[in-house]
Amino acid sequence: MFFINIHFSFFGYISSSIPDLCRILFIVLHLNFKYDMIMEERIQRAVELFKSGYNCSQSVVAAFADIYGFTDEQALRMAASFGGGIGRMRETCGAACGMFLLAGLHNGATEAADRDGKAANYALVQQLADEFKKRNGALNCAELLGLKKNESLTNLPEERTPQYFAKRPCAKMVEEAARIWTEYLENQKQ
Repeated sequence: MFFINIHFSFFGYISSSIPDLCRILFIVLHLNFKYDMIMEERIQRAVELFKSGYNCSQSVVAAFADIYGFTDEQALRMAASFGGGIGRMRETCGAACGMFLLAGLHNGATEAADRDGKAANYALVQQLADEFKKRNGALNCAELLGLKKNESLTNLPEERTPQYFAKRPCAKMVEEAARIWTEYLENQKQ
């Protein structure tokens, strides 16, 4: 009887984790196959997405989402609220937030008690943030845009016109965030 209980509970565990195992296998296979897309193409795709009207965070996440098994639509939805420095509040740059979201998809802790996993993810986010600040001078959206502290906030996104792109460094921030993430992935392969 003991053997039968172990046998059934073992297979019960396996069958309940099959979706998780399948997702992990899918991600691993995708990492190998999707890596064929040249990383420079992903950086350019992020910039093109931004220039086509998606926000900074959406552009970064969508350029890499297929690596992690997400569709463009899923990526665009999960990153939608982080544009404009998080909901257009001009706080942490949305492009950097997109990069941090990718860090969570890549190595985020999935167990509540996994302190080491959380620490590793936080260390990665801090490393990415430091690199972003080093390259761009700041992590804060308002600082990157050169906005004054007392400028009023609005929830309305600006129209993407030639004047918009001339005055905003956002396309460059998207490019830098995508490049930093690409460099991280390349270093992980070595």
